[in-house]
Amino acid sequence: MRTVREAVLDVLRARGTTTVFGNPGSTELPMLKRFPEDFRYVLGLHEAVVVGMADGFAQASGTTALVNLHTGPGTGNAMGAILNARANRTPMVVTAGQQVRAMLTMEALLANPQATLLPQPAVKWAYEPPRPADVAPALARAVQIAETPPHGPVFLSLPMDDFDAPLDAQDDAAARAVAARRVVHAAAPDTTTLDALAARIARAASPVLVVGDDVDAAGAFDEVRTLAERTGLPVWAAPASARVSFPRTHPQFRGDLPPAIGPLSHCLEGHDLVVVIGAQVFRYYPYVPGPYLPEGTELVLLTRDAEEAAKAPVGDAVVADLALTVRALAERIGPAERPAAGGAPRREGRFAEPADGVLSPLAALRAVAEGAPDDTLWINESPSNVPQFHEATRISTPRSYLFSAGGGLGYGAAAAVGAQLGASDRPVVCVIGDGSIHYAVQALWTAAAHRVPVTFVVLSNARYAILQWFAQVEHAQGAPGLEIPGLDITSVAAGYGVRTHTAHGAGELTKLVRDSAAQQDGPVLIDVPVTTELPSL
Repeated sequence: MRTVREAVLDVLRARGTTTVFGNPGSTELPMLKRFPEDFRYVLGLHEAVVVGMADGFAQASGTTALVNLHTGPGTGNAMGAILNARANRTPMVVTAGQQVRAMLTMEALLANPQATLLPQPAVKWAYEPPRPADVAPALARAVQIAETPPHGPVFLSLPMDDFDAPLDAQDDAAARAVAARRVVHAAAPDTTTLDALAARIARAASPVLVVGDDVDAAGAFDEVRTLAERTGLPVWAAPASARVSFPRTHPQFRGDLPPAIGPLSHCLEGHDLVVVIGAQVFRYYPYVPGPYLPEGTELVLLTRDAEEAAKAPVGDAVVADLALTVRALAERIGPAERPAAGGAPRREGRFAEPADGVLSPLAALRAVAEGAPDDTLWINESPSNVPQFHEATRISTPRSYLFSAGGGLGYGAAAAVGAQLGASDRPVVCVIGDGSIHYAVQALWTAAAHRVPVTFVVLSNARYAILQWFAQVEHAQGAPGLEIPGLDITSVAAGYGVRTHTAHGAGELTKLVRDSAAQQDGPVLIDVPVTTELPSL
């Protein structure tokens, strides 16, 4: 007679979900015992790191990640990272152990009395199966929900005594059937909607495209580029983008819209129609009031996310598969009669280094970009230096950039380790601030223990520079806690078993990045002292 554990493994194998990111506790050991040889367990030293690694793995590999946490305390430790995964629209199944069923009513030690409430509203679905026989079907349902657009994390609370429970013939047959199920999501808009939208774009005097994260995530990168080239329209990146969804070297690319209401509206002046593809309308922060759109400007949103369509403050929306929709739209629009839009002016040449020899962020990032291979997968968590990062790297290929859409720190280092495991054929370079890396610094141990060849480039300015900028914008100067002197990330990284370097010049930094990206013998951390440059709107 088969057990629940065997049925669970069937579900996971059927979906290729054989990598488990976890930090085990007593309530998880029954699930993990006799761990199969065809599965891989990736240990993280903190639950937020575990979820962050799974997030990067899922986004880099294009698959659903599996996380195993320790009942209530482990789930609580992971909540910030789960919120990031929700904002990133990452398909992820988060499991947490639960006390044995016989002791749940008395709330014995490590019982989670309201397990499904703890992770809400950070997950799409939270569930505790009512019977051991329901564990495998619940897991299959969880995967399907995680993979249903908009993608996102789901949560299962699994009592620890369920896994050795036997399945009778009827329940075993049901478990086998659910393991074999497949659900395909490919909803396309009707022809009337497509014809009307194509006509609307054709008659607009000055339309413009705005592209967001889901273009890259949904595999619509090439379709959007084709649409832009066929129409000749200028293209903006949506504000605070967490992925690159249009080639940043393309002559029609305008740059990034600012993440504030008034300044963003100002950037769109002169356009009578804004077509937003795969983005929230819009991701704003900080609050700078103004009209959402210039006077006389209309907006249409193309999205896979019905919730995004519902909460947009302006414009119409079409909810459908992005690649199918954009491809069909391009087929309905004739070649552009208007000249193709020119790109935003760009600064060329190397920036001079300050007199004291400390690199500016842009000079450092240009040196990093010069040393990184063309097929690099970039992870960024240096929030104050995002404009300089994009100026230096000019990423122009799909699935090549990951940033946290959630706004919380702790994503970068962990996601980089997971991304390298999920895309082992590509070099991964993680650019991260000296403040940011300490939110998930335990990820360095996992990278060293698994010999994951990530290149970590730490831009060190001994402060939370992004908060100093917000202090200016929000007229909150004099706030404490924005300086972080005395950090020694190379010593910390060495303690975790990571090879470290400190780079003081551009040439040295380029060589260190090039050498690190070329090897497969584990992680390398490069500390780079930089000046502080606050961003602007």
